[in-house]
Amino acid sequence: MALVLAVFPFERALYRSAGVAAEFVGHPVLDALAAAPERSAARRELGVEEDTLLIGLLPGSRRQEIERMTPLMRDAAARIAAVHSRARFVLGLAPTVDRRAVEEHLDARPPIEVVADRTYAVMRAADLLLVTSGTATLEAALLGTPMVVCYRVSLLSELIGRLVVRVPWISLANIVLGRAVVPELYQRRDATADRVAREALALLDTPGALEAQRQAFGELSDRLGRPGVGERAARLVLAVAGARA
Repeated sequence: MALVLAVFPFERALYRSAGVAAEFVGHPVLDALAAAPERSAARRELGVEEDTLLIGLLPGSRRQEIERMTPLMRDAAARIAAVHSRARFVLGLAPTVDRRAVEEHLDARPPIEVVADRTYAVMRAADLLLVTSGTATLEAALLGTPMVVCYRVSLLSELIGRLVVRVPWISLANIVLGRAVVPELYQRRDATADRVAREALALLDTPGALEAQRQAFGELSDRLGRPGVGERAARLVLAVAGARA
């Protein structure tokens, strides 16, 4: 192997310690997020007033995630709405998900608007996100939007994960920062509607809690670099190819 292009800063040290040449180029989402709208534009796109409390729901992109996480987020949203009656809820539909697969898990109360192909607008416009663990947590953090992360997998997947995973967190934001910045609720013992709603309400109602996450996300942006990942990667590949020609 001539060279590994690392997307996280800690990966370069890991590969080099194993004797593998590696360079950190940054995560590809940095380039993708360059097209994300600003908050005010995102709110206009979604038809949300500036003073509206907006909660975004991102239940995932896989069928199993949709089946497990949509009902959980729906029920958590109902509990949040019981406290913040004027809150608005928008669910960002991943392009890989059929709208009907999500809507069959939603109720009339609270009303949850489903929007397709506007995930970044939902992320940017929201005051708070309920997010299924995955790349979306990194995207949301880089866009500066506070969140509660939750995840449920099968028992077999959990057992396998415990054998091979050695990090104490499930969200990329916490993993990259090396500390618990966003609350994580995992499996049925923790990822319940009550717990998710309680964490969300704590962030919404505790002075400074949302801003603390935003400030930490600024540090995350500094660690992951700037857009231009594809160009940096291409230059390194061409340099290696030229050296081996």
